[in-house]
Amino acid sequence: MTKVVDVVDVVDVVDVVDVVDVSAAVLLRDGEEGVEFLLAQRPEGKVYSGYWEFPGGKVEPGETLREALVRELQEELGITVDRAWPWLSRRFIYPHATVRLKFFRVASWHGDISPIEHSGLVWTKIGDPASVSPILPANGPILRALELPSLYALTNAAGNGIVAELAKLEKALAGGLRLIQIRDKTLAPAERLRFARGVMALAKAHADARVLVNDDEQLAHKVGAHGLHLSSGRIKELTQRPAFDRVAVSCHNAGELSRAATLGLDFALLSPVLPTLTHPEAKGIGWDEFERLIEQSPLPVFALGGMQPEMFETAWKRGAHGIALMRGWG
Repeated sequence: MTKVVDVVDVVDVVDVVDVVDVSAAVLLRDGEEGVEFLLAQRPEGKVYSGYWEFPGGKVEPGETLREALVRELQEELGITVDRAWPWLSRRFIYPHATVRLKFFRVASWHGDISPIEHSGLVWTKIGDPASVSPILPANGPILRALELPSLYALTNAAGNGIVAELAKLEKALAGGLRLIQIRDKTLAPAERLRFARGVMALAKAHADARVLVNDDEQLAHKVGAHGLHLSSGRIKELTQRPAFDRVAVSCHNAGELSRAATLGLDFALLSPVLPTLTHPEAKGIGWDEFERLIEQSPLPVFALGGMQPEMFETAWKRGAHGIALMRGWG
């Protein structure tokens, strides 16, 4: 079993005086059974020798985070980065320093990977338990975030009809859709329950599919949903994370994103990014503001509002985990 050292193991050991900026790489490749990520083992002579981590290192004076990433991967692994997307940011207190990590998802590089500055390397399929241990504590939550698909589908049975929406979902699940939010809060309670049961029946045919119910804990428990999706108003009332495997939230500003992180939620939606069909009068915050708001987020954030299936690359470049769609996912 993988051991991820808890934060209490390393906090309060000594006074923290340094803040170290680090760029870390989540290298991704297509494996035989799915997408895999790389972990590297810290060598003898370094702090936390023998622990496993995502490769990367300290940002030198005058470097940007991306420049540091490129240099570190050349030095540590002998590869040159072709494409890297900014992703999560985490702040962690070790005995010797406070580390401010910026994780990048690296999907393309050239050169052969070699353990130039590590004791070992291991590739693991996303979703599988890590086969190595222990893993540095700041890296542990990244493993769970990696399990999230890039597409979050929001249902619209109220607009399309229950039968048509279930047929659309069945087709989408067969095509690889794996993350679904049962929205449809305007349906009558009995109709929403019937629809939710239908969604869960379809999802059960796919072991890795996950379904979250929007803002109704009782309904989520009743149908056996995997999680709960909260409104921005709900998180203001909460004092602790709801007891579901996956909990997400809709956010519209920096304060709500910060609150989601404090509650330890799994991911967030940030909207509206662009004008939508339902609210064409709303301009949206735009990609620049979206990028600014999520730059320091420790949670994966999906872009919502005016999204189209062809916008994945744009969203990834801006630091998004993926995009959320109410239309265009089926």
